[in-house]
Amino acid sequence: MLRNPIGSHVPVGKGLKAGALATADALGCETLQIFVGNPRGWALSAGKPAEDRAFRAEIEGRGTRAYIHAPYLVNLGSPTPATYEKSAAVIAHNLKRAAEIGAEGVVVHTGSFVTPAAGEGLAEQQYAAALAQVREALLPVLDTLGEDGPWLLLEPTAGQGRSLCAGVEDLTAYLGALDLHPKAGICLDTCHVFAAGAPLDEPGGVAATLERIVEIGGPDRLRLIHANDSMDVRGAFKDRHENIGAGHIGADAFRDLFAHPATAGVPFILETPSSTDPGTPDLPLLKALRAEAEALRMADEPVA
Repeated sequence: MLRNPIGSHVPVGKGLKAGALATADALGCETLQIFVGNPRGWALSAGKPAEDRAFRAEIEGRGTRAYIHAPYLVNLGSPTPATYEKSAAVIAHNLKRAAEIGAEGVVVHTGSFVTPAAGEGLAEQQYAAALAQVREALLPVLDTLGEDGPWLLLEPTAGQGRSLCAGVEDLTAYLGALDLHPKAGICLDTCHVFAAGAPLDEPGGVAATLERIVEIGGPDRLRLIHANDSMDVRGAFKDRHENIGAGHIGADAFRDLFAHPATAGVPFILETPSSTDPGTPDLPLLKALRAEAEALRMADEPVA
């Protein structure tokens, strides 16, 4: 098993096996992420049992780790009851689909809260109310997953708007609202965390970021990395992905991510502008950076 399998978010197209898995194979992916429905809609798309079984058997036979990304509309912090209720239903449905197809986890954006324009002084109360909603919706679902069930992977946002969890420090309150539940994992999007201020572009910045995540969440809570460079500078609060090494984070940060002990066993999923293009440079570049990191680790190991 690879220490850090590398892959991409791929379209389902013709189906889980004939579409998503075939595309991943053609790109050279070692892992993959998909949507199991309309990423910009609320419909709970039912699976096809035979197709689900075939996909699950194939990835289990290969040892390929697969992930689902929940729709973008999900926002458990919304003050609109319909949005909150639909968000909770979509998350539960996607976790059910993950179990059916053998996916290891479901990635969910951590959402935002809304403060009325005339009541900015209510921001703290609105934030607390939104986190209470997160707790109310997620704890019962997390309790049903079981030790062998899929993970719920919380993805902090880039800090735009009234983010409930943007960057590393906000994970303290968010995970706290979930009582540090053992099935609540973290999906670290490098563009998001950089946009929220993490110094991934500085020497030692990757290590500091990862070590803080471990301090907050404990070991083994980091379960997935979305590998994306950033079109914008650190702290810009803008979610604009760039190809690896072509943005303000830079390729060295990804080598550092591969090299750090906190990422042992963590897959890397690309969501860059070219990550699903035939001949994309991002996959081979990440694989080369992974090899360099492995060489550095080997050089640091004491000789017996």
